Amino acid sequence: MAYEFSDASFQKEVIGSDKVTLVDLWAEWCGPCKMMTPVIDELSTEYEGRAVIGKLNVDDNPEVPTQYNVRGIPTFLIFKNGELKDKVVGAQTKQVLKDKIDALLA
Repeated sequence: MAYEFSDASFQKEVIGSDKVTLVDLWAEWCGPCKMMTPVIDELSTEYEGRAVIGKLNVDDNPEVPTQYNVRGIPTFLIFKNGELKDKVVGAQTKQVLKDKIDALLA
């Protein structure tokens, strides 16, 4: 199961992390977001111990989407050592996200 980020935990758990971190910004009412849930859960399991894969509900946590100028969901923010390295908007294949994570783990 993917980790659940929040506005309150974001600074410590993403910006303060030394791991590659993928944050899926989503909402309950978003169809493409729901399609991505199994992919995010699979990635979370596959990268356990090597990268942090999690979700942030934009309706419950408006600060992070505003800070990173998120205009549409799903949006995937990918960080390494607390620095934003990539931003991908829209539903993606699992392989696209894996390739982006792997490039930062190398």
